[in-house]
Amino acid sequence: MKIVAFGASYSKQSINKKLASFAANQFDNANIEVLDLNDFQLPVFTVDLEEETGYPKNVQLFLNKIEKADLLIISLAEHNGSYSAAFKNLFDWVSRLKSKLFEGKYMLLLSTSPGARGALDVLENAKARFPRHGATIIASFSLPNFSENFETSKGILNEELNSQFRKIILAAKNKMAN
Repeated sequence: MKIVAFGASYSKQSINKKLASFAANQFDNANIEVLDLNDFQLPVFTVDLEEETGYPKNVQLFLNKIEKADLLIISLAEHNGSYSAAFKNLFDWVSRLKSKLFEGKYMLLLSTSPGARGALDVLENAKARFPRHGATIIASFSLPNFSENFETSKGILNEELNSQFRKIILAAKNKMAN
């Protein structure tokens, strides 16, 4: 099984990338690739730029990564209640090249933030939006108060949250086994 995971942010210390990587590593015998969105930087999308220059090479490179995945694990950063500008721009470019960019892909949707809501707004936005682009969302999970509830070496520290997380991982494992 090929897993492609990423945190939907340009932050070099992205807590969402850490969560996505942690989730991906819960799958034994998987071929895991954790993407860094900094490797796919793009000019700000406009229809005019698209008409003038076509698609930058990073658009196709990112789409190629998505197309190779059996399971996508995306952890969404929330900026002002929505996607980070970096991810939204990438999403806009790639969805212009292929509207159903997640077509036939299973997906685990995650979010985390330093705050008590754990980026729930952006998670809900994505749960509504991504199926329109072909995603089959297996499960979702939000981790609030990242620095209090997560350590890279230990994972999710809060027992109740860890139990919820384990359930979504099990759901994904079961779905991928069928």
